[in-house]
Amino acid sequence: MEARHKSMKAFGEKLADVNEQLKIINKENGFPHFDEKYKLTGEKELLADNIEVFQVNLGKMCNQVCKHCHVDAGPDRKEIMTKETMQQCLRALSPTDIPTVDLTGGAPEMNPNFKWFVTEVKKLNRHVMVRSNLTILVTNGFEDLPQFFADNEVEVVSSLPYYRQSFTDKQRGDGVFKKSIDAMKKLNTLGYGKEGTGLLFDLVYNPVGAFLPPDQQSLENDYKRELKRNFGVHFNKLYTITNMPISRFLDYLLASGNYESYMQKLVDSFNPIAASNVMCKFTLSLGWDGYLYDCDFNQMLEMRVNHGSPKHIKNFDAAKLVGRKIITGQHCYGCTAGAGSSCGGATV
Repeated sequence: MEARHKSMKAFGEKLADVNEQLKIINKENGFPHFDEKYKLTGEKELLADNIEVFQVNLGKMCNQVCKHCHVDAGPDRKEIMTKETMQQCLRALSPTDIPTVDLTGGAPEMNPNFKWFVTEVKKLNRHVMVRSNLTILVTNGFEDLPQFFADNEVEVVSSLPYYRQSFTDKQRGDGVFKKSIDAMKKLNTLGYGKEGTGLLFDLVYNPVGAFLPPDQQSLENDYKRELKRNFGVHFNKLYTITNMPISRFLDYLLASGNYESYMQKLVDSFNPIAASNVMCKFTLSLGWDGYLYDCDFNQMLEMRVNHGSPKHIKNFDAAKLVGRKIITGQHCYGCTAGAGSSCGGATV
């Protein structure tokens, strides 16, 4: 417990230092605050609508250390959601009509109460999505997860940076691509990614550098063609997600001298239509410790909900969260550039 507190304190100090650095850089480059750009949508401020997705971060522990990871997840992270907090989630969710529960991490499957939580959420008749890194599904001790997912009709959403090995391993580590293909084949044998089974298997594309994703539909066509032709694997949809200038990707941008040019690209690519469809309008993000956030990215920046909204799951009140003012920052440009970006892919 003491080690965890020291780790969290160190992270908080690093975050504060980086934020001060970014304030200076943003001011020097004349990047307007996101709120000013958002007014181009015709709305004075960004407000939440009804909650359609309850996104739960089950912990920052992961079996991989990906270069683009905005969670800064890895095997050394000890932050993990307790069963007590999970029970608070279930109590909060039960009286609502929120249709979808989106489980994320780290590798959410590494939470020791993962299966129990999924089973309990399914008892509430909610659609469950799990954001799996694929390699965990072929890791010792977790090989039974694909069958568990199928038995519970869990939608699997997985990151695969590219349909070629070199690009994927460059971003996620040596050997990741092969293990990912093995996991995809295992899911396919259970019916995932195939029409008529009802078992949804979607992939996520993140750029491997400081650039925006290409057209989502065109890239999906490329993925389906190449993965089927070269490996005989199938999936349902591909989602393109812009890399946010936070955490490990931000470290890369600053170290490589790409931060200013990348931010300029995001600002110049601001799309009012994409901004009108941002995921924070209908998604509520829950941290591993029970605190509430407008989105997963705000969670990693420790920007909790505000303006009178309940801040912790134990005080959950759906009525007070609907219509809340969204907490914004410069990273929000990532969700509103070009065709837009969300946990469900492009928004335009």
